[in-house]
Amino acid sequence: MKWWRRKRAQETPDSVDAVVEENDLFFDLMAPENDGTTSDAGNETSTGGTTESPRGKRTKKWTHRKGTDSADSAGGKNTRGFTRRDLVHEALEGVGARPSRLFITLLGTVLGIASLVATIGLAQTAAGQISKSFDLVKATRVTVEPGKTEGRNNTERATSSLPWDSVERVQDLVGVAHAALYAELENLPDVQAVQVTDPSAVASAIPPVIAGSPQLVDVVGGHIQTGRFFDEGHEQRADRVAVLGSKAAQTLGINRVSSQPAIFIDDHAYAVIGIIDSTTVRGGLLNSVIVPVETARKDLGLKGVTSLDMSTDIGAGSVVGRQAPIALNPNNPESYKVGAPTMGNQLQDQVQSDINVLFMAIGIVALVGGGIGIANVTLLSVSERRGEIGLRRALGARTSDIGWQFILESLTTGFLGGLIGVAVGLFVLLGVCVVQEWTPVIAPWAAPAGIGVGALVGLLAGTYPALKAARIEPVDALRGT
Repeated sequence: MKWWRRKRAQETPDSVDAVVEENDLFFDLMAPENDGTTSDAGNETSTGGTTESPRGKRTKKWTHRKGTDSADSAGGKNTRGFTRRDLVHEALEGVGARPSRLFITLLGTVLGIASLVATIGLAQTAAGQISKSFDLVKATRVTVEPGKTEGRNNTERATSSLPWDSVERVQDLVGVAHAALYAELENLPDVQAVQVTDPSAVASAIPPVIAGSPQLVDVVGGHIQTGRFFDEGHEQRADRVAVLGSKAAQTLGINRVSSQPAIFIDDHAYAVIGIIDSTTVRGGLLNSVIVPVETARKDLGLKGVTSLDMSTDIGAGSVVGRQAPIALNPNNPESYKVGAPTMGNQLQDQVQSDINVLFMAIGIVALVGGGIGIANVTLLSVSERRGEIGLRRALGARTSDIGWQFILESLTTGFLGGLIGVAVGLFVLLGVCVVQEWTPVIAPWAAPAGIGVGALVGLLAGTYPALKAARIEPVDALRGT
């Protein structure tokens, strides 16, 4: 121990009697009783005179007072206790003295901090990805429907109607990418693939007929499997053309349009020009037959529009939702029911909060396990080093010196665990993002907070073992050794 060597060097015994005097102090502490002329090492002792040592040699007693040591010849320096340098040096030596035990102790803290950092980063990254997906599908969609009130027999009655030129009225609003009318026919027309009906054939469900504007396929994010969607020319001329959803086409027995198939709606022939196999919204279109709005008004008795659907630029949904009713009916915009997305940052904060609560619980559990591991190993170290603690106390170390030594050891262990855990957590985050092709996102405070939490866990875990070590009496410790 360098501290003991410096103490011996400062006292500089110039004779064998001084060395024997130090040994006698050790045996006085080990002896069950004294001769009444001297007290324990921690209390005041009288000075002067000689006494018989336990080994039969007559030596001079040590001059000792509580809280002070003999002044050296260089100017009366206080050599009792540890200096700060001694504490740091002894703590580092204690931490590194058992590498295998240090590794096991660090493992719990590293896993806890790594899980905390990784979950914080993954939660923020996942929230960004979910928010991005939401922006592309939900946050870019605005719907305007006629207002409704409850009528007789719990039925809903429309209080307003959408104008037939609604698309033209909102098309010039800033942020509107596409707009289309969507209408469900109240009376279900008869739809057949052939005009001749076989009485012995099993009856199948009749696909519903939906009327829509030419841009409906763009608004709902539809994908054309084969053929094409009807255009403005078909709409203006009220042509008898139809686009089938993939499930409706399967029901009607149509799988391609190259042969120019036709279906019959209320005994009127309609040319099938395309088949849709997927949509991002309005999934019911896959089960339906889609015809132009003007065609439905002319042939199928369409009376009104169900909804005006719009796709907007990212971030413009809430603005378009406020402006569209005014563009449709400046005198009574409140008569419409508007479906607009929430703000993107609100959604991201909500998703991030939900994910953080879930994953932070896992990290906290692992971190508590790491703290318990540090406390157990520190307690074990105190039990194994009782002899060392007793010897230090006998040679002048104060109780606070012993306590601070073990606290610094635990603090150092927690700090190292936090540092390594932060690095492991960041590598895990980067690895997941590389595999998933995500953009990693993490708060700038996560890494410093991880190191600080690791040090705090070490400090808290080492407090009780340090107090227990400081209360060990030197006589009891040396006797046990």
